[in-house]
Amino acid sequence: MYDLYQCNEDDTARFILGKNGNKKLFVIGLNPSTANKEKSDTTVAKVETVASKNGFEGFVMANLYPLRSTDPNGLPKTASEDLIIKNLKAIQEFAQTEKAPVFWAAWGSGITIRPYFGIALRCILEEIKKINGTWVRYGELTKYGHPRHPSRLSYSWVFSEFDVSNYVQNIA
Repeated sequence: MYDLYQCNEDDTARFILGKNGNKKLFVIGLNPSTANKEKSDTTVAKVETVASKNGFEGFVMANLYPLRSTDPNGLPKTASEDLIIKNLKAIQEFAQTEKAPVFWAAWGSGITIRPYFGIALRCILEEIKKINGTWVRYGELTKYGHPRHPSRLSYSWVFSEFDVSNYVQNIA
């Protein structure tokens, strides 16, 4: 089903999931749930549809933190530095394959659940700047100014620029 896939040895952490194509949309969610190389879940199915409807031939789903959990509240209180580093390397590796990578900020208000989500976002942002990546959001921001999570979207929404540097300074 998906030809782009990177995880840890026991698949409890997923770094990358997606489909190859000449023009890929890079999606940065909160944390992975149940989707794997052979099966989708609600979030990944919506990401794939939005990417296709907006002219992207493929997509790369990554997350602020790679540990799997169907509920972000179930994630540990402190992050694994090793997982954060491996996650960042995987995002870098795939993003460098695109000439002008577009990153969809798609983590939702859950970014406030754990302090390490904001730290991971800052690290990702620094790497994206090095490769001249641009950021977009899909639909309006939440009531508290966060980019919406894909599981709660309308296909009638559109992409618009997202000033992630300002967001990080003011919110994350």
